[in-house]
Amino acid sequence: MSVSELHPMLAEAAAEAARIARGVRPEQLGEPTPCTEFDARALVNHWVLYTSHGLEHRARRTELPGELTARDFTADADWAEAYAAQLDRGVAAWADPAAWAGEVDLGGMTVPAGSVARMLVMELLLHGWDVARTTGQRVAVSEELGALLLAVVEENVELFRQYGGFADPVAVPADAPVLDRALAASGRDPYRAA
Repeated sequence: MSVSELHPMLAEAAAEAARIARGVRPEQLGEPTPCTEFDARALVNHWVLYTSHGLEHRARRTELPGELTARDFTADADWAEAYAAQLDRGVAAWADPAAWAGEVDLGGMTVPAGSVARMLVMELLLHGWDVARTTGQRVAVSEELGALLLAVVEENVELFRQYGGFADPVAVPADAPVLDRALAASGRDPYRAA
């Protein structure tokens, strides 16, 4: 997939993440999530850090400032708007052709920039689904973006299972929507009641 095809999908994934964030109510931040190690507040903070600040810093090849890793983004009443604005900055950083050249240091290993962008799409949408499920929302993506998500999950499934990022796959019908198949491949059950 070319840069010209991937950047619009990165933008679509970021827009959907911003929409989901705006739907989170403050009283939901203590709720359990499909990511059992996180309550909603911890999950949202992880999601905000790595999918918006991480999005921009990966494109620019700069380190995340240490103070960001300890920040409770949700302590700000306008955190969802700040997240949306940071997502916009990250997407804009990836609009620069130089962002797609070469490799990105992921802390001990380097990965081609295009692969990093694909993993960021995955992080935006999978944790976006986790947040949406926790807060009574649904994820809506184009068929093309769903297919990209499924491909990226399948490419990375063994690595993510090895490090506990994905659970065992969940069985879904072969004709299930592509988003549901991607979720199931990552160990998320799109049909289990929240």
